[in-house]
Amino acid sequence: MVDIILTAIPFFIAFIVVEVVSLWFAPDDDEVGYEVRDTVTSLTMGLGSVGIGVVYRALQLVVYAALYAVTPLRLDTSLWWVWVVIVLAEDLAYYWYHRAHHEVRILWASHVVHHSSQRYNFSTALRQTWTPFGGIPFWAPLALLGVPVWAIFLQQSISLVYQFFLHTERVGRLWRPVELVMNTPSHHRVHHGMNNAYLDRNYGGILIVWDRLFRSFEAEGDRVVYGLTKQLRTHNPLVVATHEYASIWADVRTARTWRERWGFIVRGPGWQPGT
Repeated sequence: MVDIILTAIPFFIAFIVVEVVSLWFAPDDDEVGYEVRDTVTSLTMGLGSVGIGVVYRALQLVVYAALYAVTPLRLDTSLWWVWVVIVLAEDLAYYWYHRAHHEVRILWASHVVHHSSQRYNFSTALRQTWTPFGGIPFWAPLALLGVPVWAIFLQQSISLVYQFFLHTERVGRLWRPVELVMNTPSHHRVHHGMNNAYLDRNYGGILIVWDRLFRSFEAEGDRVVYGLTKQLRTHNPLVVATHEYASIWADVRTARTWRERWGFIVRGPGWQPGT
């Protein structure tokens, strides 16, 4: 996966340039566009994530390989229908991984990085975490089902590349059947909105059907306001990467009971004692 993402980096940069040029020659007052400091921060977070991801990917490799070794199940990747199963299973795993990272605060502290920009463009897709823990339990079942480790990594990388292209305001709504099944720029703009109606919606990776099935879908309506409910007023990559951990620690220190301390760690990001 790391090799594929590294290979894709020049293409990501090329599409960012194309998007910037398109905004220059065909501006739209309804689009927030680019801002130099924001873009530099996003690119810095992306490069750091790739480097740190090498270590985390090695840990995943060990765990998934061990699980694959002990399970009696084997999926034959030479069969086309097996890839249908892998695509669906990986996308479902991503849905619950993504949803958990919005609903459990210690996981949100890792994922919040991706939502910290008040811009929405291709560079925002590269604004990724420097603390990529928490994913192994969600994809481990695929290894136990007999999916080879390389196939898990491959499908994960395909999903990430697909999701890069969701981060744009240059594309409106697509053909209705596509919007019904696939995750699209319109659906993912909603996911990045801090509007009350858009909070914690549209977690899908490649498919939007999981959101429809598990009732977390919201169609794009009102103009999306991007970022966090408490906007981050810095472009410092280190602060962007760690600010929510610092907030958790501050809340834990002021908590009166162990129940409150635990709540600040594992309840939702907005949780307060008594709620």
